Amino acid sequence: MSEQLDRLQALLAPPALGAGMFPPNSRYAGIATATLVQDDGRPVVYLRRRFVPAPERLGLLGEHLVVQGERLDQIAAQELGDAEGFWRVCDANRALRPADLTAEIGRRLRITLPEGMPGSDDA
Repeated sequence: MSEQLDRLQALLAPPALGAGMFPPNSRYAGIATATLVQDDGRPVVYLRRRFVPAPERLGLLGEHLVVQGERLDQIAAQELGDAEGFWRVCDANRALRPADLTAEIGRRLRITLPEGMPGSDDA
């Protein structure tokens, strides 16, 4: 009975933090972890800081003209093929608040490749 309980608890336990716990399309994919040992000796595992890349370093794919009623997840799905890639549009346009990017109708948003992938500068 104890062995079954141990297996059940292992299945229900949250996954350990780590760079591999995030899907490849996550802004946190590949971010390393670190451990802080508290005064009482308990370890606390956390993700290291993610540094947002400078938009100028991102390969430009093109631009998107914001229209009435659009949401950033819809733009990401249309332009990148992944609604969860909205954070890439934020990074490419120096946005701290995603809603700011669609607040102004007619705004041109930069659509870029992920950091480290060369792209076109004249899209």
